[in-house]
Amino acid sequence: MDPLTSLTREVLAAILKSIDEGIHVVNTEGKTIFYNEVAARHDGMEINEVLGKHLLEAFPSLTEESSTLLRGIKTAKPIYNQTQVYDNLHGRRIDTINTTLPILVDGEIIGAVEIAKDYSRMKLLSERLLDLQKGLNKGRKKKATKKVKYTFDDLKTTSTAFKRMKDEAIKLSKSDSPILVYGESGTGKELFVQGIHYESLRSNGPFIAQNCAAIPETLLESILFGTAKGSYTGAVERKGLFELADGGTLFLDELHTMPIELQAKLLRVLEDGMIRRVGSSENISVDVRIIAAVNIHPNLALQEQRLRSDLYYRLNVFTFSLPPLRERKEDILFLAEFFIHDYNKRLNKKIKGLTKDLKVLFLEYHWPGNVRELKHTIEYMVNICEGDLLSTDDLPIMLKHLLGNNQKQRNKVETLSLRKNLEELEKRLISIAMERSQGNVKQAAELLEIPRQTLQYKLKKQKKVP
Repeated sequence: MDPLTSLTREVLAAILKSIDEGIHVVNTEGKTIFYNEVAARHDGMEINEVLGKHLLEAFPSLTEESSTLLRGIKTAKPIYNQTQVYDNLHGRRIDTINTTLPILVDGEIIGAVEIAKDYSRMKLLSERLLDLQKGLNKGRKKKATKKVKYTFDDLKTTSTAFKRMKDEAIKLSKSDSPILVYGESGTGKELFVQGIHYESLRSNGPFIAQNCAAIPETLLESILFGTAKGSYTGAVERKGLFELADGGTLFLDELHTMPIELQAKLLRVLEDGMIRRVGSSENISVDVRIIAAVNIHPNLALQEQRLRSDLYYRLNVFTFSLPPLRERKEDILFLAEFFIHDYNKRLNKKIKGLTKDLKVLFLEYHWPGNVRELKHTIEYMVNICEGDLLSTDDLPIMLKHLLGNNQKQRNKVETLSLRKNLEELEKRLISIAMERSQGNVKQAAELLEIPRQTLQYKLKKQKKVP
């Protein structure tokens, strides 16, 4: 008995036709029972050339092993984000990224559905992005000045520990060894890395930054390593970021979001200084210093297998951990005054500073967005302030709400007992550390900077407290 009624088929077909993705459905015999217009455009085919026909008849270059749809039927297991390269009926080379799901009714497989994205178009888009970056770099060279965008002088701080870190980074800038930088979002990782580049012997070479999370996984390889002519439909010889950064520095931000397989290729570049364009068998020598950054603790990235251990140890020649703003409170008011001065000049204002109440709130707030959040907060407040001092009335709505809750909590303090309040603070800090380390006692102890045995004792003690 057909599990789908005529009405169900019509509704389902209408839904699938409205989706802006290629949808291809086959039955257990491998015959196409649904094929939408988007899929036809991707494949360079007419719908009637595929609908009702066996998959291998419409796409003769595929086999039962290479076809993700036929494999989905055979194994009854989903296949996610699988790249597939094949020739259509007219001999045209097609690149797609497929997610294939078996269709089960009452535990019995009745077919498979595939959602496909046009990989060729995505790759061409990545090439255009590279062309744009290349063109911008050329434009900058024509208008070249000796002024650079960021140096360590732009990294403002009054923190003694942070100043020592800057001094150490200046010394290590002269080396060509790779560097790993860890810091929460908004702590100034790219500014710090640019400071290293412009203090290095490569300062006259290019500085190229790429956020690994900003590019789809399937495009990142061609963005980094370039492409060879004929590697896919319309592909031409094209340099990747490694070649564009030759003689300079390549900054890879959010490295832990890079696919593990691609991390292995990055490790190879670090070892031998050779890259190979996608689709090419030729090795190309590059002279690039690699600096990578992560915004989660490296130990957590290793534990979650989001960072290869061999790559981590290769990058971990020099490591810098940028402290969050809440851990260098002496910088909060200092940076607030600095940003006020900066926005006064930009906006033609004459703000003199912050009210006492606002200073107290700023010092108590934990600033999850770090320096970036503080800067944007000051920018907003300077824009709307009508007096000569920034006050709590000028705060952004969301921040006003959060700080208001903090104020209420402060007013709710029932006792001034130092012992009881310290106990509550300790519980809260332990809870935060355990949450950040996802229950890993060793990592939580490292975050709290106490011995693991001490933390285990405190956790047991907390459980006994009614």
